[in-house]
Amino acid sequence: MKTVVVETENCISCGLCISTCPAVFRFDSSGKSECFDPAGAPEAEIQSAIDGCPVQCIRWA
Repeated sequence: MKTVVVETENCISCGLCISTCPAVFRFDSSGKSECFDPAGAPEAEIQSAIDGCPVQCIRWA
């Protein structure tokens, strides 16, 4: 299974990934996005969150 990486140093905390895919992404304790369940949604839904990130800080690993 692919895993998802959020480069938190580049995250602007816009919340788009969370609103697109709330079963996979959430804010961490510092207010940055994190992937807490890479199996929480189909890959196509996760890809939509990746594609929608305005700073492109989410990627497949």
